[in-house]
Amino acid sequence: MISGAEIMVKCLQEEGVEILFGYPGAVICPFFDKLYDTDIKAILVRQEQNAAHAASGYARAMSKVGVCVATSGPGALNMITGIATAYMDSVPMVAITGQVRSDVLGRDVFQEADITGACESFVKHSYLVKNTADLPRVFKEAFHIASTGRPGPVLIDVPVDVQQGEIESFEYPDKVNIIGYKPSVHGHPLQIRRAVEMMEKAERPIICAGGGVLSSGAKLRLREFAAKTNIPVASTMMGLGTMPSDDPLFVGMIGSHGTKAANIAIHEADLIILCGARVGDRAVASPDQVVENANVIHIDIDPAEIGKNMKTTIPIVGDLKNVLSQIVKEVGYRAPDEWVTHIGALKQQYKTAPVSFDGFVEPKSFLEKLSSMLRQKAILVADVGQNQIWCANSFKVSDGRFFTSGGMGTMGYSVPAAVGAKFARPNRDVVAVCGDGAFQMSLNELATIAQNHLNVKVIVMRNTVLGMVHELQDFHYNSRYAVTELSDIPDFCKIADAYGIGSAVASTNEEAEAIAAKMLKSDKPFLLICNVHPNTPSK
Repeated sequence: MISGAEIMVKCLQEEGVEILFGYPGAVICPFFDKLYDTDIKAILVRQEQNAAHAASGYARAMSKVGVCVATSGPGALNMITGIATAYMDSVPMVAITGQVRSDVLGRDVFQEADITGACESFVKHSYLVKNTADLPRVFKEAFHIASTGRPGPVLIDVPVDVQQGEIESFEYPDKVNIIGYKPSVHGHPLQIRRAVEMMEKAERPIICAGGGVLSSGAKLRLREFAAKTNIPVASTMMGLGTMPSDDPLFVGMIGSHGTKAANIAIHEADLIILCGARVGDRAVASPDQVVENANVIHIDIDPAEIGKNMKTTIPIVGDLKNVLSQIVKEVGYRAPDEWVTHIGALKQQYKTAPVSFDGFVEPKSFLEKLSSMLRQKAILVADVGQNQIWCANSFKVSDGRFFTSGGMGTMGYSVPAAVGAKFARPNRDVVAVCGDGAFQMSLNELATIAQNHLNVKVIVMRNTVLGMVHELQDFHYNSRYAVTELSDIPDFCKIADAYGIGSAVASTNEEAEAIAAKMLKSDKPFLLICNVHPNTPSK
């Protein structure tokens, strides 16, 4: 006989899971008890939301499904924000939650919460398992759904009696057959041909690369496509890293917080090739204006995203890696040199010197310098707020990765996501950058960093305000700073010391660069606090 808890563990082993992030509780204890005797590493985070963020960072760095685990009630509910964050950014994740006994469901017993109902709008699928015998099929389907098509989180809610129940033997399914779930992975040949023909007529084409390029593993294919066709590339925030920042064809990030050159290029283009981008409101504020003068080829694995925010001329449903390969084989077009020269001129024309204040770190210059100090394939994890915009526009990504919470904009994401990324890639530089507001939302994960001896570097841009909202209040609310002033409390160095983590404070770029050089040579975690003037603009 084999218990449900043992089955859950065996399912994870069958899926090649080596690590998971979680927080135990009474109704998930049977699972954790059986996990104890295996080689799967269970990482104790300090709050359940951070388990989901860590699983997200791990999934993005490792290009495989991340796993997070919590107990019922508040434990499961705490994970909701992390699950929603992964859903908005198309991150493959399986979230496992314990649940009260199935015979008392719906009676509002201690720590009962309808987590499948609560998560319905931001998971790809969810399961409430009522029978121990169903566990192998459910786990096989969950990992398949999370990792295929448009990646995303899948929730498995397992009552404690289902974990304790027993069946005679364990058999893991060889394959999955889910009625109605058959993602298209190859672009339709006719649509490919139409797209190639449309490119041949274009005089001012531009590629807009989104996060789907990275999640599909199509980065090198996109670079090949751009090089062969000579078409300039702009990116959304989630698409940063698809092209090297210093590539002559890379225009920059589009959107309300993007570069002026990239936004002008999108509006001047007569053909926009959207690759794995949903072009939400932060990317293109007025899509109707854009499509007045441009045809749009939209390539995405998720048919629901095509044409949702921007009218599409030629839709192509399929996995980007496959579709771009199909296009590269057929296309012989090269964009006019005059257009590419014009794009280069725009980049130079709108390059501006950052605003600096004496006695404070100028974050944009420092982040640009930091990018040259990190080793190849480094991972930078930006939080949300002004620090995110500084990183997106100033940090130069080459062969490394840029992680952030783009769709949901979740403050407190960077530190736990960096934890997950470091577990995935222990030999790479992993740096989290956050504001002093965001840092205080997840500084408890310094304990996870210290306990596991993780060489994660954390850089806090301390401007003593909630910078993005503070800036908004300047523009729209007559500088009435309602509930956005943090002061210089707490003393972050004392907190770092309490966790046994080294720290230092910088008040000039020279100091920040010198400290960064020293901390990057160390194999221990470090906290660098950069004092930034509260009036430093995001752009």
